[in-house]
Amino acid sequence: MQLYIGNKNYSSWSMRPWVLMRHFAIAFDEVMVRFDSMEAGSLFKQRMAGVTPTGSVPVLVDDGLAVWDTLAIAEYLAERFSEHPLWPSGMRERARARSLCAEMHSGFSALRSACPQNIEASLPEVGQRILREHSAVQADLQRLQAMWTDALHASGGPFLFGAFGIADAYFAPVVGRLRTYGLPLDAPTQAYADRVWASPGVAAWVREALVERDFLQFEEPYRSSRER
Repeated sequence: MQLYIGNKNYSSWSMRPWVLMRHFAIAFDEVMVRFDSMEAGSLFKQRMAGVTPTGSVPVLVDDGLAVWDTLAIAEYLAERFSEHPLWPSGMRERARARSLCAEMHSGFSALRSACPQNIEASLPEVGQRILREHSAVQADLQRLQAMWTDALHASGGPFLFGAFGIADAYFAPVVGRLRTYGLPLDAPTQAYADRVWASPGVAAWVREALVERDFLQFEEPYRSSRER
């Protein structure tokens, strides 16, 4: 299988399936397609147009079948590698895990917009300003803590549904955003975030993101190359 991804430092969507596959030791070849622009004529868009009709990452290619969108990829992997507990074993828990992933997939737009992924950056002063100026980001942060608290309480931890799975991989990029922008969490949810960040697949992605050293100005709303 091949997994097409973008720059590890910036591509939150790519991070999810990569982390999941790495955590469960599902073999794949990484195909990194560097971001140069998201415009229609960019080299990135031209390269991805030959892989998927969306022209975006991530894309999983398995024996000629292209699967795009992180939810579709997660479901495909869960079926293809059913020996691994990617989803919880219980029907009710699976439904809850899917609900959390779907909410993350389509929601938290204020947090996503104001705090784009940037793993190697440290921008706590920006984070404090964002919280002061954007009540919607505050609301997203409160919802995030509530959903994590409920899931951890129901499962007993240490991850959202007991063992690390799709839901945790889905929230890994959010954990990175919280770290980059120094956004505050209560003690139990901070402990969960720390466990996600230290998990094998996430830690491997972070290590590789930190050595990328590919500063892309169009992905940097808060820094210039001189301030890096």
